[in-house]
Amino acid sequence: MTRIETITLEVPDAAAAEAFYKAAFGLGDTVRVHETDEPTTGFRGFTLSLVVSQPSTVDSLVGTALDAGATTLKPVQKSFWGYGGVVQAPDGAIWKVATSSKKETGPATREVDDVVLLLGVADVKATKQFYADHGLPVAKSFGSKYVEFATSPDSQVKLALYGRRALAKDAGVSPDGTGSHRIVIGGDAGSFADPDGFAWEAASA
Repeated sequence: MTRIETITLEVPDAAAAEAFYKAAFGLGDTVRVHETDEPTTGFRGFTLSLVVSQPSTVDSLVGTALDAGATTLKPVQKSFWGYGGVVQAPDGAIWKVATSSKKETGPATREVDDVVLLLGVADVKATKQFYADHGLPVAKSFGSKYVEFATSPDSQVKLALYGRRALAKDAGVSPDGTGSHRIVIGGDAGSFADPDGFAWEAASA
């Protein structure tokens, strides 16, 4: 199965972005930054989710992100599916921090269980087939609405597809946007661009 090792975010100020991500989430080398002046406006077509075990972890990670300069898109709150909120980093990337648990399950931590990259795509069914053809087997699929792929157990990042409009609504932003996605996915699937223009590169050894 495919292993996704890194996510590289293309940002206007690499030093500022590195400082933000270290202070906000502490994800180490999983999320990298690369300075670029590639033009982009509005929704960039993806979100990154941090899945954690309990509400206090959500509060801690969202709190440090806001302290480091993020802005709130959806305030942290309980919902029928759990507890979470959505913030936007100073570089424009959208982050959701969530747990399926509505109650504390242990001592407070800042441990992230999963990093999930959700791509907002024009045609979920077609893009699902594209990725299946590139060696990513489907783990979960809900018709033409949502797809989650199976990655190797040691993969640093999980991958899922959502319709672009649905993903923007979930993030609390307009689906409108143009220009670069400003994200590169690094793994062992090879170097290519998917039907929506999301770029993959062979991860460095």
